[in-house]
Amino acid sequence: MMLVLAGLAVVLAVCPLLLALINLGSFGLPPLAAGCPAVSVLIPARNEQATIGAACAHALASVGVVVEVIVLDDHSTDRTRSIVGAIGDVRLRLASAPALAPGWSGKQSACAHLATLASHELMVFVDADVRLAPEAVSRMAGFMQRHAVGLASGFPRQIVGSWSERLVLPLIHFLLLGFLPMGLMRRSVSPAFGAGCGQLFIARRADYRLAGGHAAIRASLHDGLKLPRAFRAAGIRTGLFDATELATCRMYSDASSLWEGLTKNATEGMGTPRALPLWTVVLVGGQILPLLLLVLVPGWVSGAAVSASIGLRLLLAWRFRQPVLSAVLHPIGVAALLVVQWAALIRCARGVPATWRGRAYPAQS
Repeated sequence: MMLVLAGLAVVLAVCPLLLALINLGSFGLPPLAAGCPAVSVLIPARNEQATIGAACAHALASVGVVVEVIVLDDHSTDRTRSIVGAIGDVRLRLASAPALAPGWSGKQSACAHLATLASHELMVFVDADVRLAPEAVSRMAGFMQRHAVGLASGFPRQIVGSWSERLVLPLIHFLLLGFLPMGLMRRSVSPAFGAGCGQLFIARRADYRLAGGHAAIRASLHDGLKLPRAFRAAGIRTGLFDATELATCRMYSDASSLWEGLTKNATEGMGTPRALPLWTVVLVGGQILPLLLLVLVPGWVSGAAVSASIGLRLLLAWRFRQPVLSAVLHPIGVAALLVVQWAALIRCARGVPATWRGRAYPAQS
């Protein structure tokens, strides 16, 4: 029995490793844009006084593009509006969000309104806690010039401080590269292959309108997953690029905000009644079970499974500048991620709404 479990663990650990190695060959930094394209950088902001000034400064420092930056103040009760208003740059506009309509989440409403204010064909949607590198917007535009996609997304380098952040957030690249066949994603418009990061999107205006934009996902709290799927459902290809050198983001500041942030949208992604049991088997079998077997029944089979599992995380930590210790503690991080997902699913089943930025939302599935 133990030998059978060890064999299963090897398969479940090696498959993500092999897929990640294949994906890494084509997942890279986008090229600089040809010419000097015009791009609208759109930033939704709700109570972002700690971040909005730096977000605007980095966006305005973009090189190789003609840029306009539009900040939408989403009924902030702090100094967000006054901070933006004090920035003396004619390329920066400050707008006010309309009242939140029934059936909309705050971010999707803000982004939909921002899209109506944009002047240019290429629109970059960026969260207020993201810091763009000077060449970021140009390289994102370069990706759109080179690829026939209507929407593309990159995953900024995540700045982590607390132990909870270090354990869980680096798993983003592990899940993306280890479980998404990017070759199939590029050849297909199936919504099943839709993926992205809500922190950083670039879209073509015409395709955005055809797909319905953020209005198509108005109730969602998980635009990173739902927006690419909306484009694909409209027959429009989407793309992914490596944004490690293009942007940084401190997504959460402590364990409490991480828990609230991850549980708010879990039931729109991994944490669904149908998907989570399968994810649990796959992740426990390939990422947690190998270490348990190595301790209980040491042998080369369980050792190979552990090597594949931890080896992949060490590779990704080197490639994407992540904490090495988080890779070493990979089984604990995976266990913590599954706890978050199951907690979100149970909360949804009990009818308890998700909360974010002082608003409460019914759980989505």
